[in-house]
Amino acid sequence: MSQSVWGPVQQEMSELLQGHPDDVPAVVDQLTKLQDILGRVPPLLGGNPLCDFNKLYLTITESVLERLYAGRFKDPAFLARLDVEFAARYFDALRAWAGPDASPRCPKVWSGLFTRIPGPDARPLPAACAGVNAHINFDLPFALVTTFDHLGTDPIDDSDQHHDYLQVNDIFAEAIPGLRRGYLDKWQLLIDTMNGCLDDWWQGEAVDYTRNVAWRNAQKLWGMRHDMAATDKERAHLDRIASDLGKLLLSPMGEFLQ
Repeated sequence: MSQSVWGPVQQEMSELLQGHPDDVPAVVDQLTKLQDILGRVPPLLGGNPLCDFNKLYLTITESVLERLYAGRFKDPAFLARLDVEFAARYFDALRAWAGPDASPRCPKVWSGLFTRIPGPDARPLPAACAGVNAHINFDLPFALVTTFDHLGTDPIDDSDQHHDYLQVNDIFAEAIPGLRRGYLDKWQLLIDTMNGCLDDWWQGEAVDYTRNVAWRNAQKLWGMRHDMAATDKERAHLDRIASDLGKLLLSPMGEFLQ
């Protein structure tokens, strides 16, 4: 990472990304520290688009941790491992990114969001959605495969693991209304109030659909996990699709759709 990428918080960012969280509390801790650092990256400071996504990601992960502590999951070892593997891909993308002209190892979908950190500014809600797109549509299938491989079991529908995976949809559904309204301006809040629960409903449906697609993609990747050429081809395919969607979400048209 070059000095121009993170400016005065370069050293703090480098030190933070040297660590690899090995449990969910450590993931929450690293996301919390990252949020503080991101809020001091010039020139946009707390207004940089990655802050908006990281805030959402931290909120969801804290809720996952609360459910783990409460014994709400049928297979807590699976959910905890998935949370760690999922976060690792986000932190790996940050490690790999070295600015808009030097990021060959960083997935294109993440580069599309990272390049917006120094401007031009992106509206909070589209920025958060672009991060969710990158993390679910690209990172999540691979995190699932790594998790199942580590635990020595298969990604089977209606299993305990699938049940726990779908519980995270409920966490999103509970968090979306408050999070989304936190990203809106006053005039947008007025329109949101007029729409009642409609926006919350369709965004919840979008999360359910996207995470179901990620599960299906994980099952597909699971079947080819010993074929590196096929896996690399599918990785490039998923990155391309997610990257195109990310560009749309960060465009003026994307903001209109949200």
